[in-house]
Amino acid sequence: MILRSGLRLHRPTQGLSCALISPALLLALCTFSVRQTELAIKFRIGEVVRLFVDSGLLVLTAFISPFRSDRGLVRELLEPGEFIEVYVSTALDVCENRDPKGLYTRARQGLIQNFTGISSPYEAPEAPEIVLDTAQLHVDDCVTRIIEYLEANGRLRL
Repeated sequence: MILRSGLRLHRPTQGLSCALISPALLLALCTFSVRQTELAIKFRIGEVVRLFVDSGLLVLTAFISPFRSDRGLVRELLEPGEFIEVYVSTALDVCENRDPKGLYTRARQGLIQNFTGISSPYEAPEAPEIVLDTAQLHVDDCVTRIIEYLEANGRLRL
């Protein structure tokens, strides 16, 4: 919300999150299988993002996308420079300590299968445009870094 508010000062935005995506689009994200995650990221989220970008909006998404190949497929849907990968580099133990729903605990107990970082791998980006270490940076600093990148790369007009 803080990032979206900051960006509204510069340009119309449309943020996508699990709360805003319709249940039909989100269905595959609830299974945690590798194939369903791939389908959800590319064919649901990626295609919806492409439609918004094609209409001239700056689109922000926040999804766990554990596989480089899936992120690459979405990048290919967009024009060069339109896909800006923000790697929120946070250690697994920090993620577990911040987990308000107890999903990591349930995954460690074997109650959730194919859970990213526990029973399914996470492939860190090889060359993200932005890296944010949230164990070291305050949320305001993260927002500032994103806005500065967007301004420096012509995505926001002053």
